[in-house]
Amino acid sequence: MEGEAAADGVRLQKVLAVRGFGSRRIVEDMIEDGRVSVNGQVAVLGRRVDVESDAVEVDGVRVGVAPDLIYYLLNKPKGVVTTAADTHDREIVTELVPDEPRVYPVGRLDLDTEGLLLITNDGDLTHRLTHPSFGIEKEYLVEVDKPVSRGDLRRLREGVELDDGMTAPAKAQQVAPSVIKLTIHEGRNRQIRRMCSALGFTVTRLVRIRIGALADRNMAPGEWRELTLDEIRRLEELTALAGREAR
Repeated sequence: MEGEAAADGVRLQKVLAVRGFGSRRIVEDMIEDGRVSVNGQVAVLGRRVDVESDAVEVDGVRVGVAPDLIYYLLNKPKGVVTTAADTHDREIVTELVPDEPRVYPVGRLDLDTEGLLLITNDGDLTHRLTHPSFGIEKEYLVEVDKPVSRGDLRRLREGVELDDGMTAPAKAQQVAPSVIKLTIHEGRNRQIRRMCSALGFTVTRLVRIRIGALADRNMAPGEWRELTLDEIRRLEELTALAGREAR
């Protein structure tokens, strides 16, 4: 059955060349060197794949090969809802990027939180970026209503007791008396605001500045751009490494 499905698909070297791995000659060399696998089996030259269902890996890293995959990086403004639909007629993040193909936000930033948000139709990468077992880092600038002490930073680094349990240790760095840079790898609801509240602070501004290896300090609120092939590959490599470490 697998052979029949593959015979009707697209040549693997064409698929990978389109995804930016190099010319067809370079990709053919990669295949001949045993660096490419399909559904867990080392691929051979001439192999065809079903781009909608086959799992393709290069050097052990899963890569998206469907022809209509798109990846947007949005600098989400305050007051925009992180969802693909809203029953209260509020502005939503998917209205800030092109209508087609249909895309979805990766994870969630609450209404008052600003900053980087990935929007895509790559469901496999979305799962790897959001599932707790992968532990992908997200970095934020957090402004609070009063100065932060060394003891506060230590508590953030050690973990904070919330009503749904202790948080994992965070990376915390003070950048101004009332501003910290906080890096977490969990995805609890309103986690940073709740962590700060548990320490007696009110968050006055919250901005996400990094998702894994993905950052861009030059985008104004509301601006978006497509990810580069290099950025997509770095995210794929990061999630592959995190998945291996989790196992």
